[in-house]
Order: sequence, then C-alpha cells, then structure tokens
Amino acid sequence: MLVLLLTVLLGAENFSAFAQNSDATPADHESMEGALAAEQFAEAQRLLKGAAGYPECVWLGRRVVNLLWRDDMDTAFRHLDLYDRFGCPGDHIQAAFRCLALNGNIDPKNAQSLNGRVQACWVNPSLLAAPEQTPPSRTQ
Repeated sequence: MLVLLLTVLLGAENFSAFAQNSDATPADHESMEGALAAEQFAEAQRLLKGAAGYPECVWLGRRVVNLLWRDDMDTAFRHLDLYDRFGCPGDHIQAAFRCLALNGNIDPKNAQSLNGRVQACWVNPSLLAAPEQTPPSRTQ
C-alpha cells in the first residue's frame, strides 16, 4: 500500500513539473481564443447591418453553418432553434452556408481552416473564391 502511495505521489510530482514546463497554460489559450472571438464579433458587427451582426447571432449562426458542413444535422437544428429564438435572421444562415458550399475545398483535418472560412462567409456571404485555374485541354 505504501509503495502504491509513493508511486502516485511521485508520479503527480513529475506530472506537475511537466505541466509547469509547458509553453502556454490553458488560461493563456482561453484568453487568446477570447481575444480572437472578440475581434470576430467586432468585425461582424462592423460589416453586417442588423441582427446578423449581434454577438449571439454570430456565435450561434457560425455554429449552425459549421455543423451543417460537417453533416451534424441534429445538433445544427438544435442550434438553429436557439438562433431563431434570439430573433436572428434565418436567411443569413442560408446565405453563409451557400457561400461555404460554393467555396468548398476545406481541409477536413484542419479545424481552423473550416472555422476561418465560416467566419469569412458569415461576414461576407457573397464571397466567392477565385475560380480554379484548369489547364487548357490538349486536342490532338
């Protein structure tokens, strides 16, 4: 029993030392994410007229669009119910999702790629990516 207790205590001490040596603490990550979110809310409020720029509409709306892209329809519809309850404009969801669908080519392994595209489409739903350059076909 004493050996087990010592092992746990020494393991906790080593874990504590390891955690203290990390570059950023969870609080640092949260504050960075919070600052980014505040910037995104401010950008949406500056660029969008009406309720689509309200922080609660931005927060819920982006989640709905993100969930729709990932085919999580049940969760998307639950968020959409809240979005509607706050009086947020439903047509903005449609326009932002259309923008996302038209601009596709999102790396599924990079969550930031999807989040960035959702934000870009939220603040400018008429955003269209430059058409991909296709090489001219050779005729023989």
